[in-house]
Amino acid sequence: MTEPQPLWETARLSAQREFDESRPPAERNRMGQFATPTGLARAVLRVGLSHLPPGEPVRFLDPALGTGSFYSALLAERGDRPIVSATGIELDPVVVDHARRLWANTPLDVRAGDFTSLAPRADDHANLLIANPPYVRHHHLSQAAKGALTRSLRHATGLKVSGLAGLYCYFLMLSRAWMTDDGIAIWLIPSEFMDVNYGDMVKRFLLEQVTLLRIHRADPNDVQFDDALVSSAVVVLQNRPPPAEHLVRFSFGGTLERPALERAVALGALTEQPKWTRYPREADAPTLDEGTPLGELFQIKRGIATGGNDFFVLDDARVAALGLSVEHLTPILPPPRRLPVDQVNSRSDGSPELPNRAWLVRCALPEAEVAARHPALWRYLQSGVPEVSSGYLCSRRSPWYAQETRAPAPLLCTYMGRENRGRPFRFILNQSLAIAANVYLLLYPKPALAVALKDDPRLLERIWRFLNSLDPKTLVREGRVYGGGLFKLEPTELAAVRVPHEVCGVNAGPTSEADQAPRQMALGFRSAS
Repeated sequence: MTEPQPLWETARLSAQREFDESRPPAERNRMGQFATPTGLARAVLRVGLSHLPPGEPVRFLDPALGTGSFYSALLAERGDRPIVSATGIELDPVVVDHARRLWANTPLDVRAGDFTSLAPRADDHANLLIANPPYVRHHHLSQAAKGALTRSLRHATGLKVSGLAGLYCYFLMLSRAWMTDDGIAIWLIPSEFMDVNYGDMVKRFLLEQVTLLRIHRADPNDVQFDDALVSSAVVVLQNRPPPAEHLVRFSFGGTLERPALERAVALGALTEQPKWTRYPREADAPTLDEGTPLGELFQIKRGIATGGNDFFVLDDARVAALGLSVEHLTPILPPPRRLPVDQVNSRSDGSPELPNRAWLVRCALPEAEVAARHPALWRYLQSGVPEVSSGYLCSRRSPWYAQETRAPAPLLCTYMGRENRGRPFRFILNQSLAIAANVYLLLYPKPALAVALKDDPRLLERIWRFLNSLDPKTLVREGRVYGGGLFKLEPTELAAVRVPHEVCGVNAGPTSEADQAPRQMALGFRSAS
């Protein structure tokens, strides 16, 4: 049977529902407002309290209070521990009003403000800081906000994070000033910091400026937040320098208190390991396999971003109905879910031998020239004004309907996938002149491989077959994971995958982008009009 909720938690959940229903999901997503489920909040509090000395009074701080899920959990889990002070900071004035009404008869001090721009008062230092900071992605932060955050962080820690870092990274690293010596902090944050480049400074902070006690990573198939596609991690740290020979407890899956897997990892191993999500499954950083990294064989790029696939990508029937000329059309591969084969053959005109051919409308002529010389295309382009033309990408192009120039890639890799579907990533051998959208990674042979391909035309096929025969875990290990078991590979991550020398048959070395020899377009298809 489910344990009944305390009355104060029932009231809080009601207030949370009222708030959630009053804000469109897109707005809450932009603000990073994802409420912590009750059960998870109480589990986090139990873990936090277990790290405090027995009987030590609690000085509590939640720098991203929301409606107070962690404070509610503290009241439910503290037992006989006295609460000396409790502070909650919240930016959203509507949520502040909810929280003040909810906790008016308790010691909680609800403060309105932006935690990242506040300084602690003399009596603010907490020995138990618990937070689910706002998951605001970097593109929702203005340049002015990033500049202010960067200056605050450098002053507090001496560190500078990438401009791609989300707001939660700043919350985490700015929190030390609010903690007592030896105080405990638990952060519920996206696990992506463990693998991505912008997480490097976060990891450095955790390794050098505090004692990292534990990281528990939720199974990505078990989404913790119904309204956020993100894989979560619980990070437990203590505000003191790390001791010599320190071991960090990594756990995965199950629950926070009863994980499915766990392992103690030496701090030194973490310093050398760029991808922490390999723990606890792997005892140590894996030894690199023999072979040549794909990044030395291929230049790897994302496919093109059209600015509106529904408008710019047309099927045969739509092309015929609109009367568009072939000179303004480029064949483009369908998305992976609609691509039934891993080897795309070519028709005599260079388009892919597929039942569902697709064409990219691509033209760079000035509007006046299109209107005068290509009336069918002009009429179609006008149907995209203003809905498509005012979009983020199109509004930054001149003319707005111009597309990126990209040659067909002989080898492609799907950009995202799910492990529970067999192969999360597929490699496509493209023998047509079709280009691809940014749901694919495009692999262009570098000069050394291009020379080897001239001598052995079957070499590319052997590489393709080898890559598709790889254990999916090999690719998953290099990539990153999101909530719901969604895996993603960035170009630099795919570049780290190695191909045995006997398969690639070439002793490649790094080359510049200028060295790449793109495939030639043919049979009337142009890279741009």
